[in-house]
Amino acid sequence: MAEVNLNEVTKRFGDFTAVDKVNLEAQDGEFVVLVGPSGCGKTTTLRMVAGLEDITEGQILIGDRLVNDVPPKDRDIAMVFQNYALYPHMDVYNNMAFGLKLRKIAKKEIERRVREAADLLGIQDKLRSKPRELSGGQRQRVALGRAIVRDPKVFLFDEPLSNLDAKLRVRMRAELSELHDRLKTTTVYVTHDQTEAMTLGHRVAVMKEGLVQQYEGPQTIYDHPANMFVAGFIGSPAMNFLDAQVEEENGQLYVQGKGFKLAIAEEKVTDEVKAYAGKEVVMGIRPEDIRTPEMMHQPREAMQFPGRVRVREPLGDEQIVYVDCAGDDVVAKLDPHLPIEHGQEITLEAVTERMHLFDKENEKAIS
Repeated sequence: MAEVNLNEVTKRFGDFTAVDKVNLEAQDGEFVVLVGPSGCGKTTTLRMVAGLEDITEGQILIGDRLVNDVPPKDRDIAMVFQNYALYPHMDVYNNMAFGLKLRKIAKKEIERRVREAADLLGIQDKLRSKPRELSGGQRQRVALGRAIVRDPKVFLFDEPLSNLDAKLRVRMRAELSELHDRLKTTTVYVTHDQTEAMTLGHRVAVMKEGLVQQYEGPQTIYDHPANMFVAGFIGSPAMNFLDAQVEEENGQLYVQGKGFKLAIAEEKVTDEVKAYAGKEVVMGIRPEDIRTPEMMHQPREAMQFPGRVRVREPLGDEQIVYVDCAGDDVVAKLDPHLPIEHGQEITLEAVTERMHLFDKENEKAIS
């Protein structure tokens, strides 16, 4: 088994706590992604798993083995770094074979493993090339190949695609996903890119200031964020947040703000939401859940609110529209063929079945 378990793992640098009591489990064969902004502790967490950083408190287990004091070379892991860390004076073959030579693997076995990995990654014709002769994507494949030949229990990736251009990142994401489907090796992957996290991860740990905010499947995190940080970090453009108050009128609950009064969809009305009647909340709604009446099969006035267009960004398959709603900025993803102009008065309609409510004080989701 190649499970990775972090139990109450903490890392302090002097008085600064970089990682705070993290509990995390990557099951055998699972692809787990740690995502968050710069400085959130995700890379420090990965480096502790790798043994490149000592832990202050807690336990790290790989399989059923406690590895707190085990050197990196004896943890049976392979790490792929952001800068690839290739030896410039060695050709591709020797870069991939280097770790195996240090472990004194037989020469024939090294050749078999290197050629199999090169075939898998499509770089078999580059084995005698030096890193400087390769494109960014080819260098990335060499770094992957060097990890694959070791046949480790766990792969660790530290932002491996961040140095690639946007088009190549998309292609390499697909290749990484396909590679994992073939190898089925337990993988822990660090990124600041929420698109990488959502597309690659079986489960995603969203981190902030050394704490795991939520650790679940990507769709669950998107549909049911645990708090405002997760809701705002996952999704592009980011979720809209508007100060509001929950009001009750003739048995119907509404969320009312400066420029809107929206009926809360029946399926959203839980006992917890009812308990917020008369209280201040933050309403969250994603740009794709804001439409115009023209886009709706059955427009609903109780979900509509007015605004004025500030900026329009046509993207071909959609248009992103920034709307001033009584002084609040609201971002909507709209049909690209709607005739919308700067300064235009516009009516928007919220899909309130997908509305989110958050406690204004602790920013936690209200179920």
